[in-house]
Amino acid sequence: MPSAAQPLPFTCRKSPARGSQGVVVTNHPLGTAAGQEMLAYGGNAVDAAVAALLALTVVEPMMVGIAGGGVSHLRLPDGTHTVYDCLSQAGASARDDMYTPVSDALPGYMETAGRANLVGAGAVAVPGNLRGWCAMHAAHGALPFADVIAPAIRLAERGFAVTPYLSSNITRHAEDLSQDAEIAGIFLPGGTPAPVGYRLVQGDYATSLRLIATEGAEALHGGALGRALVDRLGEAGSVSMDDLTNYVAREREAIFASYRGHQIVGPPPPASSGVHVAQMLNMLESHDMAGMGFDSAERLHLLAEVIRIAFEDRRAASGDPDFVDIPVEKLISKEYAAASQSRMRGLGGESAVPPGYESQNTTHITVADRDGRIVSATHTINGLFGARFVVPGTGIIPNNYMYNFDPHPGKALSIAPGKRVPTSMAPMIVLKDGAPSFALGLPGAVRIFPSAMQAIVNMIDFNMTPQQAVEAPRIWTEGAHVELEPDYAHHKPALEAMGHTVTLVPHIGGGMNMIAFAPEGEMIGAACWRADGTVAAMGGGLAAAGISFHI
Repeated sequence: MPSAAQPLPFTCRKSPARGSQGVVVTNHPLGTAAGQEMLAYGGNAVDAAVAALLALTVVEPMMVGIAGGGVSHLRLPDGTHTVYDCLSQAGASARDDMYTPVSDALPGYMETAGRANLVGAGAVAVPGNLRGWCAMHAAHGALPFADVIAPAIRLAERGFAVTPYLSSNITRHAEDLSQDAEIAGIFLPGGTPAPVGYRLVQGDYATSLRLIATEGAEALHGGALGRALVDRLGEAGSVSMDDLTNYVAREREAIFASYRGHQIVGPPPPASSGVHVAQMLNMLESHDMAGMGFDSAERLHLLAEVIRIAFEDRRAASGDPDFVDIPVEKLISKEYAAASQSRMRGLGGESAVPPGYESQNTTHITVADRDGRIVSATHTINGLFGARFVVPGTGIIPNNYMYNFDPHPGKALSIAPGKRVPTSMAPMIVLKDGAPSFALGLPGAVRIFPSAMQAIVNMIDFNMTPQQAVEAPRIWTEGAHVELEPDYAHHKPALEAMGHTVTLVPHIGGGMNMIAFAPEGEMIGAACWRADGTVAAMGGGLAAAGISFHI
C-alpha cells in the first residue's frame, strides 16, 4: 500500500467482496447473480461465466448479445490457458468496395453513404459469441447447458428493472431505435425511452433462448434463428446461412510475458492487448515507477509516452493473423523494449493519428472457482444496440461489426471475406511463481488495453488493493491529445508544460473488474464506478462428510 506520505488522489466508491468458494464479477448485478447461481448449483467457473454472459445479453442488451463477438480467456486448474476467439467476421460475400465512403479524411473517414456500415442490415457481420460460449461450455462446463441458460430465460420472460445506466443509453439512441418497430416495441414503450425502474420484458427473446437451450449454438448457426436473421437482412446484408453454419470460434494460444517477477498472460492477435500490454510493461520495467510515486506528473508523462509508442506499433502491425503477418515475438521481447527507449521523448506533443474506429460499448466479466478455473471474458455487439434493430419474432439484436472495417478499398483494415478486425479487448490473467495472482478486464475500445496495463502497474508497483486498482484514475493517448480522468486533473498544467495537449474527460474506458488470489485460497473481487459492476463472492461451503444436526 502506498505510504501515508504519498496518499492516493482518489477515494474508492464501491466495496470488494471476498470468499474461498468462488467469485463472480460482472457489469450488472443480475449478470453476477446468474453466475453465482451456477456456483451454488455446484457448477464451475465456466458454467458461471457462460450463465453470466447469457444473462447480460438480457440485462445489458445495448452492450452484448448472442449475435455479437468477443474474446474469452480461460485458465484451467492444470495451468493451461486457452483463448476463445469469438470475434465477428466479414461474410463470404463481403467486398472491400461494398460501401460508399463519404470522406477520405477525419472526422468522417469511417462514415459511409446512408450510414450503411453502422445502422441496419448492411452493418451486420457474422456473429461468434454464441458459438464460442457453447464450445467453451461443452468442453469445460460441469452443469447441463439447460441449467446454465435458465437465468437468462427467466430474466427475459419475467423482466427486470431498468437501471439508470440502461435508461440513459436507450435515450441516447432513441431516434435510431424508433426507426425499427421491433426494437422500439421493447425499449421505447409508448414511444418514449424506458425509464428507470421500468420492468423490461423480452418475451420473444425468452423463446429464442429456450430454443438455444435445446439446440445449442446450432439454433443460430444454421437453425431457425439463423434463418430468421438472414431473412431479415435480405439483399442489404452480407451474412448467409453458410456463413453462420461455417463460423468457427478459434481456440488460440495465449501470449506470455513477464513484469517484475510476474507472468502477464493475454490474448493473441487479432486481439492486440496481449502483445501491447506486454510491450508497454517491458518498457516500464526499466523505470522506477514506485519511486516516482503514483500521484506524479513525471509518471503520467512516462505512461503517456509508453502508450503512444504502443499505438504506433499497433497501427504498424496488427490485424487478423490469417491476413497479416504480425511480429509477435519481436514486439513482446525485452530487447525490443530496450531499443524502444530511444523513442521516448522528454517533452510531449501531438503527432498525427490515422483514422480508425473500435466500439466502446462492450461488457466484461471475471469469474473464478475454488478449484482454480478462471474466466476473463470481454464481449460485445459493437456499437450501442448493435445495428439498432431486432430480428422479428426472435428478440435478437444483431451486431454492427462491419463499422470496424475501413470502408475504403485497398487499406490494411479493408473488408475481405472471413476477415476479423483487430480488437483492444484485454481479458488478462497475471501469475506469480506460476500461480494466479489476479485476473482483470474492461470495456472501452482502444482505451481498454492501456487501462488494463495501468491496473497491472497499480497492483504490482503500488501494491494497491484490487478495489483501488480498478477504481484508480486513468490516463490515455493515441499519440495526439492526452486524456485525464478527474482525479488526475490537478496534473493538467504540469503535463501541458511538458508539451502535451491535455483534455479532461469524465472517464476513460468502461467498468473494470478484477479478482485477486491469495496464497491460502481466498479470492477478492472488485468492480469499479464506471459501470453497474457488481461482485458476488461465495464463502463457507457444504458440511463435512458425516456431519448432521442432532439435538
